[in-house]
Amino acid sequence: MKYIDEYRNPELVRGLLDAVSILAAGIGRDVALMEICGTHTHAIGRYGIRRLLPKNLRLIAGPGCPVCVISIRDVDRALYLAGLPEVIFATFGDMLRVPGTGGESLQHLRAAGADVRVISSAADAVRFAAENPGRQVILMGIGFETTTPTVAAAILSARRKGVGNFSVFSVHKTVPQAIRALIEDPELRIDGFLCPGHVSIITGVEAYQMIPKAGRAAVITGFEPADVAEGILMLLRQIMEERFEVAIQYVRGPKAEGNLKAREVMAEVFEPGDADWRGLGVIPGSGLFIRKAYQAFDALKRFTLPQIRSIEFRGCRCGEILRGVMAPAECHLFMKACTPSNPVGPCMVSGEGTCAAYYKYERTSDR
Repeated sequence: MKYIDEYRNPELVRGLLDAVSILAAGIGRDVALMEICGTHTHAIGRYGIRRLLPKNLRLIAGPGCPVCVISIRDVDRALYLAGLPEVIFATFGDMLRVPGTGGESLQHLRAAGADVRVISSAADAVRFAAENPGRQVILMGIGFETTTPTVAAAILSARRKGVGNFSVFSVHKTVPQAIRALIEDPELRIDGFLCPGHVSIITGVEAYQMIPKAGRAAVITGFEPADVAEGILMLLRQIMEERFEVAIQYVRGPKAEGNLKAREVMAEVFEPGDADWRGLGVIPGSGLFIRKAYQAFDALKRFTLPQIRSIEFRGCRCGEILRGVMAPAECHLFMKACTPSNPVGPCMVSGEGTCAAYYKYERTSDR
């Protein structure tokens, strides 16, 4: 990134955080802000921002990790599909170690002989299918609005090229509906949201209008320490002035209108439906499922799945952590039975997971 040192300048960040302290004191009450994106959570931990905030200002990590919010039922379904004979199962790397019922993971299946391949792009899976016409290739479509257009493009590419042995198991989810659920959660009182920079490149600002309508502040924020500090400052100004809007701090990233072409590609292939989020339950309209016109590429239509009895690991509090009602240090498994080398839940597995971030950067922090 050009001028990256500018966004990591200690004096600039310190000045922004001093201004944050002054505004927080002026508000005169406890303020709770939530960062939605897992990349924000890791940046906040890496640069020690949480520890530098005034005592009446609390930053809460939200459900911004797409691997973490996948339901255990969908993990178990992925494991079943990956274990089918003559199947190549393609997935992004973070999904490899997520445990399903009984602790089994795609990594375990691969070690036992299943053909599970880590990809860097959805196009890789289409290529696998073209190179292996006698086998079925299943792509696990996972991610928020940032990755969904690439999976939609892969399906369009497979149809255009006549690659008939390619299908997608879609567990894609959309961020704005989850924010709405958090606003309506009676156990939470969030005053403002640091909205995700990458997702917002696709969605633009319109997707977040429910936040100011609910009397909450919203700022689309970048990922460097100066970005985060300025985003917090902009949120506090809205709260102080009771002037709520969706502001863009990350001016070098998303545009107000978002990426119209990417949304068109998504809408061509996917349609919204109810989806199960770990910790948040079923959120109406928050999932993206393959449209009937493209159901030939829908793995759930191509393969018959049995009834699977899915059971969460006893004691794992990943769901409450994703909702923001619990910090990782409050989970009895954190840093004991659950570590990055032996993860119990997906929040410790993923590179964007809250527990992984706290383990790496904030082991003593409960803020």
